[in-house]
Amino acid sequence: MAKKKTAPPAPVEGDGQPDPGPAAPDVVAEAAAEERIDQALPVAVEPMPVPEGADLADPALYFNRELSWIDFNWRVFFQALDPRTPLLERVRFVAITANNLDEFYRKRVGGLKRQLEAGVRALSPDGRTPREQLDLSLAAARHMQRELSRVWEDELRHELADADVIVREYDSLESDEQARLDRRFRETIFPILTPLAVDSGHPFPFISNLSLSLAFTLRHPTRGTEHFARLKVPTVRGRFMPIDGTPDHVVAVEDVIRHNAEDLFRGMEVEGGYAFRVTRNASVDRSEEEADDLLEMISEELRERKFSEVVRLEVEAGMPARVRNLLRRELDLDDDHDVVEVAGLLDLVGLDELAGLDRPDLKDLPWESVVPIRLRHMEMEDDDDMFSVIRRGDLLVHHPYESFAASTQRFIEEAAEDPRVLAIKLTVYRTSQDSPIVRALIRAAEAGKQVAALVELKARFDEENNIEWAQRLERAGAHVAYGLVGLKTHAKTTLVVREEEGGLRTYAHLGTGNYNPTTARFYTDFGLFTCRDDIGQDLVGLFHFLTGYAPEQEYQTLAVAPRDLRATFVSLIRREIAHQKAGKNGRIIAKMNALDDVGIIQELYRASQAGVQIDLVVRGHTRMRPGLPGVSDNVRIVSLIGRFLEHSRIYYFHNGGDADIYIGSADWMRRNLDDRVEVVVPIEDETARGRLQRTLKFCLDDNRQAWDLGPDGRYTLRWPGDEPVRAFHDTLMHRARRRTQEDDAAWSF
Repeated sequence: MAKKKTAPPAPVEGDGQPDPGPAAPDVVAEAAAEERIDQALPVAVEPMPVPEGADLADPALYFNRELSWIDFNWRVFFQALDPRTPLLERVRFVAITANNLDEFYRKRVGGLKRQLEAGVRALSPDGRTPREQLDLSLAAARHMQRELSRVWEDELRHELADADVIVREYDSLESDEQARLDRRFRETIFPILTPLAVDSGHPFPFISNLSLSLAFTLRHPTRGTEHFARLKVPTVRGRFMPIDGTPDHVVAVEDVIRHNAEDLFRGMEVEGGYAFRVTRNASVDRSEEEADDLLEMISEELRERKFSEVVRLEVEAGMPARVRNLLRRELDLDDDHDVVEVAGLLDLVGLDELAGLDRPDLKDLPWESVVPIRLRHMEMEDDDDMFSVIRRGDLLVHHPYESFAASTQRFIEEAAEDPRVLAIKLTVYRTSQDSPIVRALIRAAEAGKQVAALVELKARFDEENNIEWAQRLERAGAHVAYGLVGLKTHAKTTLVVREEEGGLRTYAHLGTGNYNPTTARFYTDFGLFTCRDDIGQDLVGLFHFLTGYAPEQEYQTLAVAPRDLRATFVSLIRREIAHQKAGKNGRIIAKMNALDDVGIIQELYRASQAGVQIDLVVRGHTRMRPGLPGVSDNVRIVSLIGRFLEHSRIYYFHNGGDADIYIGSADWMRRNLDDRVEVVVPIEDETARGRLQRTLKFCLDDNRQAWDLGPDGRYTLRWPGDEPVRAFHDTLMHRARRRTQEDDAAWSF
């Protein structure tokens, strides 16, 4: 794996501002990080060689989606290996990587297993059968899980101990420490435990998804008979128990339970207690919860059946074969590949609890989002509210650098309280459990405003929140729609209708992220506020489509999936080809979460073959192979991984010098273009356009967080070397803070 790579040339003009203050490289830490990446990151499965004269449908031109996703999770995992990352942040990245791996099993492995059970024979775009993909995916996932456990047990745990954050084993405690911990166990844990016997009169219990359990083997002291019991480990009060009340010194809760098992099974001899964990397919009930791209070829009848319901059984090393075989039999696991032996702590997702300790010396410096400058000046500019600000011109905000509460949340809350506002319409895909957005909508409905909420009940893993909020909205008098049959509503839009002098005026917010104040603190997303009439009218039509019967909508400005978004992007790509052939320098820059749509990739291949320069910032997986001679020579793909999760989507088309720039909710994935309601909006305001172009420039200039994808599927991390460090997230934090400081100076007297 190459160690050094410089950034490609900047694609767009800067803003004429001085450099935002890049840091000098830490040569020692950088050298250590380089060594870690060479030691730790595996070599990806080699893609097939490209035959001479291959057409654009040739499997050799595509990476496998599942393996590309695993590659993405290795890039996340590297943050836990990188000594330049503060220690507790490294622990957090272990938890994030483990959580991602859980989701991979639930969605991707589960979907492939269903394909196998259904007898699907169709090949993936890279030419692999479901069986081949499953075998490769399981091997890659098991390797990653072993590395996660090794890094936690052999490295991070010891480094934490050196920093006085100590995870102990029960057996290592002094007798007085054990006694105090046992007393706390009896007072706070013992009453809520429910051991379940398994015998002829007690069937094997249902094991809930991702729950941590203990399997106990017991013996009757006089009869000599062997028995088995299962106990679910309660983690709702924490994954760890503090020793002597010190949160920095802890023991895993299952370790404490195991050593107090005699209190649970009085009159029985406890021979052993062994931890295990079950992962279930994400699609327990309906196909909406499946990885739909894997399952589109399976008939409805087969989708209804619960194939491969359990997709992984994790067991702790040392579990006796008879216990493991009992679990396999009762969980209906025929394949030993579905059993993963874990050396050390199970459920590393729980390490996020340790990462939350109050140890600022072991964490990133805290970041407080700033209030957007124009919203800070409302009173000084004689603006009474956000509506006055928006009338002065479109406003673009960027979270988490700028405050979600002071912009998006404030917009909806002001609309709820404003007596001139007659209607509020909003799409709810994901939101927080205690959502101030939905509370504002409830107040608006109770005040007699027309409130319409499109609540997507199929937002994976957020169904419970959305159902609860939908019911509360309905009780308050809001109009609630629950999405469209066959289409998931993923668009991020709000429409406010306000009565003003001269008639009704529409105000809108269109974003790249969810209306969720919690994730807005660490997901990077853009949002546009506008009162442009064309956009307002388009949103009126969109909500009529979402809530009623109006399938034949015409949109003046917005590109909406599945109606015309694919066609819009194809047309824009082909226009760049035409410009390139006319000598006008075709140029495409796109930033997204993932790229797997074969049709779009083929259009990009054609553009590259025509000489169009293409830079793609793709955080996650991609099927596209950049840098292939004669096919994608002019394509560069970079992935940015860091303290924030890159979530924004930006699309730049040079258009012969009169660039078109879009933001929206859609990635270049088949599901976004064909199976979801998505909205992408063109940016017309010059200030906003310049900001988006600078953001793309900073992405491509990064030499600290950026990974370059090669044609062989390997990702190469950029290193500053002798150059100043240009870390994308640090750059944008610095610029946001600087704008605020300069503004304070300008308004001081």
